[in-house]
Amino acid sequence: MLVLFETSAGYGLFQVNDEGALKKTDDLSKLFATSQDAKKRLTLRAFQKFDNTTEALSAATALVEGKMGKELKSFLKSAVVKKKLNDTLVVAEAKLGGEIKEKLGIQCLHDKMADELMRCLRQHRDTLLDGINEGDMNSMVLGLAHSLSRYKIKFSPDKVDVMIVQAISLLDDLDKELNTYAMRVKEWYGWHFPEMVKIISDNILYAKLVQLMGMRSKAAETNFSTLLPEELEATLKDAAQLSMGTEISEEDLLNIRSLCNQVVEIHEYREQLYEYLRNRMQAIAPNLSIMVGELVGARLIAHAGSLLSLAKYPASTVQILGAEKALFRALKTKHETPKYGLIYHASLVGQATPKNKGKVSRMVAAKTALATRVDALAEQVSTDVGTSGRAKIEARMHALEGTQAHSQASKAPNKKIEKYDSTRSVTTGQVRAPTGYNPASDVKSEKKADKRKREEPEKKTNGDAATPKKGKKETKEEEEETPSKDKKKDKKKDKKAEKRKREEQEEKKDKKKADKKSDKKDKKKKRKIDA
Repeated sequence: MLVLFETSAGYGLFQVNDEGALKKTDDLSKLFATSQDAKKRLTLRAFQKFDNTTEALSAATALVEGKMGKELKSFLKSAVVKKKLNDTLVVAEAKLGGEIKEKLGIQCLHDKMADELMRCLRQHRDTLLDGINEGDMNSMVLGLAHSLSRYKIKFSPDKVDVMIVQAISLLDDLDKELNTYAMRVKEWYGWHFPEMVKIISDNILYAKLVQLMGMRSKAAETNFSTLLPEELEATLKDAAQLSMGTEISEEDLLNIRSLCNQVVEIHEYREQLYEYLRNRMQAIAPNLSIMVGELVGARLIAHAGSLLSLAKYPASTVQILGAEKALFRALKTKHETPKYGLIYHASLVGQATPKNKGKVSRMVAAKTALATRVDALAEQVSTDVGTSGRAKIEARMHALEGTQAHSQASKAPNKKIEKYDSTRSVTTGQVRAPTGYNPASDVKSEKKADKRKREEPEKKTNGDAATPKKGKKETKEEEEETPSKDKKKDKKKDKKAEKRKREEQEEKKDKKKADKKSDKKDKKKKRKIDA
């Protein structure tokens, strides 16, 4: 039995001297209690040392993924295959053993006994591997650990997307706080100058005007030319003279102004933060920011957790990212699933018509997924993917709008339907000669009584000539049919009358029973009263 042992210094191949002893004992630590016992049980057949740290790093990464690297393949060929050894090879991982068996045809083994044997080998590594000091081995282990961690993390200070996640979340919080503060300023100062809310709709401009003006009585004296145009300034001053608001004290105005200062400061910091976020997005994800914009791209990264995790998502997930609740609700209630999530706020989706928003959002999601993969995984990032993808989507949008316009035009009739003109003839189109009123052409409606009188003699004359005489059989049949119909009607009437009688009798019985019960109750009450 052979044992493959991987270290940070190189690969080692050991021969097991007594296989029966290993299989019999359940606890291998007793057999490998000391270094001398380990030397008795195992002998080193071959050892291949790594030339440099890059070779050690490539071998370590291959082993972590469960693959057989070039160094390991050449070592096993020279140590096992060329020497025609038919012993089973004990390996540390089952996946690695399967690949060795496929490519080299060596029978591999991995079980609980193999894990315990590897543990014992690590314990007595320094004594079993000749020619390597303990200090050299520790330095090799430390160097390999550092290089492996650097390879996995791929650390770069320019690619830190955590700053984007924090910045966009802070930007959303600032927007909420700014909105609540601005509304509070309007409500508070509105008691003193309520007409100003209708004139000035912008929140930041409102706060700046309150800072500049103070009391509404000073509106005529103050100069608003730096903030407002002349027409709006004149309307504001006129409204201040005719205002219906209440009077406030200097202390109230001081508190209102301090709140206005906070609103203006938060707005200035918000603009500064947005500029920082825009520059960060241009450095980290330029293709993504070209496709959907800086804010939407930052929100997608924040929702996914990082740029790398967003790059792993398929286009279908990117399309509905942010609409998870609506998706699961639709799946639960068996309704239509949402067509877009955060990507709805992208400028390309906003430009599309309501009918084409679903198609455009699907195209934008596909191109966004490609752009994020380029930004996250490409070594040299360029903006070609983002610009080409955006251009293709814009061309497709124009094509969709063009086909819709063509279909609407094809449905419309080619000929114009003109209004009817009574003065012109339909065939020639020439103007007709004016005609006078013709009373003979009027149609008069007869009264019903006159119409009956006129029709009755006509019926008599026509009926005598047209109707043939009936035979005896036909007259008998008619006489027999008429009484049978009358009998049926009489039977129905009799049945209805019987039903009514029964119902009346039942109602009378129910009333008698109810009267008896009420009489019994009255008698019981009287007896109780007498007692």
